[in-house]
Amino acid sequence: MALQIKVCGMKDADNICELAKLPIDYIGFIFYNQSQRCVKQMPEVEIPTSIRKVGVFVNQTVTEIQKKIKEAGLQLVQLHGAENPEICEQVRHMGVQVIKAFGIHEDFDWEKLTQYSTHVDYFLFDTESKQYGGTGRTFDWEILKGYNLSTPYFLSGGLSTENIRSASLITDNRLIGLDLNSRFEITPGLKNIKELQKALNRIVYE
Repeated sequence: MALQIKVCGMKDADNICELAKLPIDYIGFIFYNQSQRCVKQMPEVEIPTSIRKVGVFVNQTVTEIQKKIKEAGLQLVQLHGAENPEICEQVRHMGVQVIKAFGIHEDFDWEKLTQYSTHVDYFLFDTESKQYGGTGRTFDWEILKGYNLSTPYFLSGGLSTENIRSASLITDNRLIGLDLNSRFEITPGLKNIKELQKALNRIVYE
């Protein structure tokens, strides 16, 4: 299956319009107040139906999430905090797909994912951080060899023009997408479209 591309942390309407011209599959909007990329109000912009909208939340209530799903027309919800499997299932019943993010490090306990596997559609593996992502740092991808479930996942954490080709060559059928964010920014929430285009040209899709 061809790799899918998710660009996260979008805020600016004009920037989103330019991004939507690229061959990407998902646009991510962050609704976590402590993030520099937090969207206070959704930009009024037409996004092609071929690109799906993802809302990113960190330890927020199910009520808050449900409200944003309706307001923003989200098709996926990414839970990036300490949400338990029950929360994931509740959100899933709102008619969206659920991505559960985990910060990965060399001592990561892969067993804890088992309880989530039937309650989410995808995992997202990011570099461990107290700030819940957006660090621009990669983790050692060799650690992924410890992942033993069948749930497909996105790879995140410091993906850049320099390393994106290597990421796209990871031989794992469960890897379905790459998540691009801070290494492609001019300022937080504003992406360098030319640099993204250059990176996309380096990906091996098949």
